[in-house]
Amino acid sequence: MGVPVHGCVALVLVLVLTLGLEELVEGCSCNPAHPQQQFCNSEIVIRAKISGEKIVSPSNNSSPYLKMIQYEIKLIKMFKGFEKVKDIQYVYTPVFSSLCGVKLDSSNKVQYLLSGSMWSDGKVSIGLCDFIEPWDNLSMSQKKNLNYRYQMGCDCKIATCYTVPCSTTTDNECLWTDWLLDNSLSGDQARQFACIKRSDGSCSWYRGGPPPEKDFMDMSDP
Repeated sequence: MGVPVHGCVALVLVLVLTLGLEELVEGCSCNPAHPQQQFCNSEIVIRAKISGEKIVSPSNNSSPYLKMIQYEIKLIKMFKGFEKVKDIQYVYTPVFSSLCGVKLDSSNKVQYLLSGSMWSDGKVSIGLCDFIEPWDNLSMSQKKNLNYRYQMGCDCKIATCYTVPCSTTTDNECLWTDWLLDNSLSGDQARQFACIKRSDGSCSWYRGGPPPEKDFMDMSDP
């Protein structure tokens, strides 16, 4: 059973012995991604509460490394995926964090933003590399951007800047400089901005609030 997780690379070493035994060695690593990129790369984006969880495994397979956590959810709002599914009762994630499994509070008290992909059988898969946050941790701009601005910018490219000089290579590209300025992937651009396509086909950052304290729009100068 294949589980597509965008932007997520599970570094898994499997040794298949003559008896058919499998051993898992570690870990999960995620490419840096702006929330807009995570939104655009996801098939499903929803707001939901987690009301329960249990461990399930694919039929006819007892390997502990293929087991999944089945989270029962209460869907509050769907931001993306209307054309794929009308209602979602469960989402699935690997049991092990080394396979990018994510642990959520299933007490029915915390609302989450959940993004992920769909298996061929219609089940929704989520992982550590997806856009998953407690709803209350999101900024007001992020909540607004989920409604339409992120989708408006899915044809734009977002390039992560690690050093200066850093410049765009195409007109439809926005420079993401949070890591360069704040040594963080959750800085002002991630929390307040969306990269939007303009009428002339170029892309630029859009902010719906007060001006930023830092000037990060042009990082081409050394």
